[in-house]
Amino acid sequence: MKKITRFFWFCSGAHIGTLKKYPIEHNKYVGIGATIFFTALFATLSGGYAMYFVFSGSAFAVGFAILFGLIWGTAIFNMDRYIVSSIDKQGTTNQQILQASPRILLAIMIGIVISRPLELKIFDKEIRQKLKSAYLKGQHRKIDTLQKTYTDKYAMELGKNKELKREKDSLETDINNSRSQLNQEVFGDKTDQTSGIVGYGTYAKQKRDVLQEKEDRLKTVMDNQDKMDQYLAERKDFEGLTNTRLFNDHQLDSLSNIAGFSDRNWALGQLSYNENGTRDLDTYLAESFISFLFILFECLPVFVKLMSPKGPYDVAISKLSEADIHYAERDKERNIEVTDSVYDHHLDREIAKQKKIISAQSDYDIERHSYD
Repeated sequence: MKKITRFFWFCSGAHIGTLKKYPIEHNKYVGIGATIFFTALFATLSGGYAMYFVFSGSAFAVGFAILFGLIWGTAIFNMDRYIVSSIDKQGTTNQQILQASPRILLAIMIGIVISRPLELKIFDKEIRQKLKSAYLKGQHRKIDTLQKTYTDKYAMELGKNKELKREKDSLETDINNSRSQLNQEVFGDKTDQTSGIVGYGTYAKQKRDVLQEKEDRLKTVMDNQDKMDQYLAERKDFEGLTNTRLFNDHQLDSLSNIAGFSDRNWALGQLSYNENGTRDLDTYLAESFISFLFILFECLPVFVKLMSPKGPYDVAISKLSEADIHYAERDKERNIEVTDSVYDHHLDREIAKQKKIISAQSDYDIERHSYD
């Protein structure tokens, strides 16, 4: 238990040696340290989960996710620990709030960053369904675009093909009528279109010739239509329209499984809107509450430090800081005095040395002059 307590004291950024002297402050800093620790733990899970989708499909995805999660969690832990430990309780309430405001803004940003990947995991099923719907709509739009491009590009050929089809249908109808009239002419059925004479006479031969012309024309039209159909089919293959199909359920599942962080984040944002563009209040509130929860959880150590009254530990830390400052000032004075003394000593030795040199030079000059 003592090891856990000391660990949470370390997480809170408290000076453990000083905190030990004031038991009344122990629980407060255990709570602050535990909050910072679990925030870092959530950050580790969040960062690892986000990185897993960045490298999704790679053999090293799990390794990268674990490594980045640990690095990200450690960074968040270090920032939270610094934020809480740097709040000074010696000023007024307004001064403390002003001092903590940049740290609160930083805590809010950290809370948002932490909450987003975890929201992706919480709404995983809904996100997959939204991605499937988006991929299917995208494929519909792609096919429609290809179809429109194909229709506009080959409008003349398509129009000609329609004319050939209409002519073919018309010829088939005329041939059936002509063949019926030929039979009536041969068997002597009297109508508005036949002579009523039995046998293969002049009128029957005329109708046979007309029928033959229509059949020849039909063969020509059908040949032209087959060539046009083959050409248009080749153009469909070339434009990619033939091979483009709507995704089946298995393909949609595969696409949603390998979707990256950006696509999943977009889908999460779209969950709070209905198909008609109106706001889905239930989903929006659920997402907002999860974000607010993590933001509050991240800001909680700062709020606890701000709301808690100034305790004996804060006073002791303040006095210890003043003592350290005084010691630093005195240490500065000592270093200055030592430096001055050492400098003066070097100066005296240098002066004496120079005097000896000058005296020796003078004695030498005097002796040289006497000799000359």
